[in-house]
Amino acid sequence: LSIATMASTTTIPSSELTDLQKLLNAFSHITSITDILAAFGLLDMPAAQKYGIIFGCLTFTITVIAVISLLYLGGSFKRIEEQAKSGELVTAPDSVTQRRRRPLLLERLLEGREWMISTNYGGQNSSKVDEYTNLTKMLMTTAPSDKSDMSKEYEHNYIKAYKRCQDKPGGAILGGRPNHRFEAYARAFAGCGSHTSLHYRWSYARMYESMAGESHKSDERFESLYKERPHDIIGKTCRLEPLLASRHSKELWEITSGNACNEHKAYNPDEVWGFLDCGPFKNAQALQESDVFQLEHTAAGFAIVEFVTDRLVGVVHLSKDDPKNLSVQLDLPIVKPTSDGSIEQLEACFLLLDRLFAYGYRRIQICVDALDVRGKRLPQRLGFTQEGQIPKHMIVKDANRDSIIYGMLNSDWDKGARSFLLKKLHGAAFEKADAAIVAKEEAVEDQEQKLREKKEAEAKANKKK
Repeated sequence: LSIATMASTTTIPSSELTDLQKLLNAFSHITSITDILAAFGLLDMPAAQKYGIIFGCLTFTITVIAVISLLYLGGSFKRIEEQAKSGELVTAPDSVTQRRRRPLLLERLLEGREWMISTNYGGQNSSKVDEYTNLTKMLMTTAPSDKSDMSKEYEHNYIKAYKRCQDKPGGAILGGRPNHRFEAYARAFAGCGSHTSLHYRWSYARMYESMAGESHKSDERFESLYKERPHDIIGKTCRLEPLLASRHSKELWEITSGNACNEHKAYNPDEVWGFLDCGPFKNAQALQESDVFQLEHTAAGFAIVEFVTDRLVGVVHLSKDDPKNLSVQLDLPIVKPTSDGSIEQLEACFLLLDRLFAYGYRRIQICVDALDVRGKRLPQRLGFTQEGQIPKHMIVKDANRDSIIYGMLNSDWDKGARSFLLKKLHGAAFEKADAAIVAKEEAVEDQEQKLREKKEAEAKANKKK
């Protein structure tokens, strides 16, 4: 109906008009934009306010269009239509449904969990141990005492790695030592054990090979270390020796007692022990009898040794090992004050984190005293995420301690944390080369796996014939 036609209906009683006719009657006198502005009381407004209202209306319109478009493109309307046709109720899932939807862990992680539980805690009842704990033994580099002691797994991994390095060595061959790179790569690869990830073994072996193959002197040094300290975890600036009281307690006491030692001046020992629940100690014997060396069976300990000088920097512990849930706690390293925040301290933590995640751990946490300003810097440098604070968490030296919890997940480690630390420790060129090496090794491994599967299928087919 036209406005003129509807206007003629004004003689009809309002009770007989439809809602549409009433609405058209109300706006019949509007013939221009000026009438619209006057109807809404906007005619006499300043121009700036008019433009503001127009802009607001346009923004609202665009927002509504964008939301409807996203709902349409995202398939919401389609799902609503399908649910309407199927008659299913759109309700929040119950607890049983939620549990069934939870994704299962990778088979590799589950197998690693079962192996660690049976290996490290099968029949373990004692609360403390005098020698290496099972967790320490698991993380130590694997090495046979002689050829007769070589396991089949170690021998298989050694031969496989030796041949792989022969095909593509990581650098130039030193004069007079045609096999030095192959041997270095093979013993590092096999030393990582059969339960770590292949990515870790490739990376660690190439790093070890590149350092050992720099010169004749470095090759001699690494070969000597392998013979004398075969179970150490080797890094660029430091190495991790399995913690042993008879070997490390005296030197650790000397560098953490506060007394002048070597080129370092005397200091307050509370700089080292102030936030810990033990120490300072009167002598090395007292330190040896403390929790620093008398570890719980769910813990592990390693001495941090400078690679160049062979001097002890400090010790680092793991505690609260929970292989059932694939989690463990990394304690702050106990180091001399001059080494606090050093590259050796950072690399010691990196070496442990890298090996732990390679074994299948999903979460590693660091627990720090809320008042320990220097202690809180390390998890931040390592890329840990602050997860929360626990008030009245512990009683340390007859005083309350609030703790801050930092966490690192295996997904965070794989997606960037490891690359970030590798670049910081070895440089951007090494980190880039490491990523390329791992990618190539993975491609070769996939090809070999396909060939093995093809041969197995052909063998089965021949047997049927």
